[in-house]
Amino acid sequence: MKKNENKKEEHRRPKCRRCGRYGAVITKYNLYYCRHCFREIAEKMGFKKYS
Repeated sequence: MKKNENKKEEHRRPKCRRCGRYGAVITKYNLYYCRHCFREIAEKMGFKKYS
């Protein structure tokens, strides 16, 4: 393997398991949902919205 290939594998970014986006993915509690998908399904999963 080349050096560049190793670096790419080391710095792999998490991916949303619902839509496949890479940005703003919530990884806490192994959720792996982007913030957009999380807002849509959070109540179904048992999270409450506090205003």
